[in-house]
Amino acid sequence: MRITRSAKLLVLHLSPREKRLLSEVLELYPQIPPGHLHLSKSAKGKEAEANQRLLDEALAEQRQENKRLLQAFLVDPQRWKEDKSGSRLTLSHTEADWLLQVLNDVRVGSWVILGSPEQIHELALLNEKTAPYFWAMEISGLFQQQLIEALGMS
Repeated sequence: MRITRSAKLLVLHLSPREKRLLSEVLELYPQIPPGHLHLSKSAKGKEAEANQRLLDEALAEQRQENKRLLQAFLVDPQRWKEDKSGSRLTLSHTEADWLLQVLNDVRVGSWVILGSPEQIHELALLNEKTAPYFWAMEISGLFQQQLIEALGMS
C-alpha cells in the first residue's frame, strides 16, 4: 500500500489484494467483546453499576453507528476509485482517524479474544479457532501503522 498525503486528504493506493484484506478486516468490526471496558476496577455499589451500564449502552450505540457508517464506507463509489493498479481510497484526516479507531477495535478485540497475551509467543500453537483472530490482529495493526505514519502521528 502506498499513501499520498495533502493538507486535507489521504489517498490510499491499494492493490486488489490489499483492498480485499482491508475490506475483510473491517467487516469484523466490532471485535471488542461487550462489557469488556470498565469505568473502574475498584468502584463498587449501585452507583458504579449504573455508571457501568451507561458506559456499556453508550459504547453499544457508538459501535452500532460505526457499523452503519462502515457499511456505507465500504460501498461508497465516491470514496473508492478503481485504476489499472488497483484501487484508490480517499479519506479526510478526520475519516482516517475514525478508520484508525475502527481498526484498533478489531486489533484489540482480537487480542482480547486470544486471551490478551503479553507476548505473541505466549499464544498456544495457532489452530483453526485462534488463527482468524491472530490474522485480524496482525492485519489491522499493519493498516494502522501505515495510516499513523501517513498522518505524521509516529
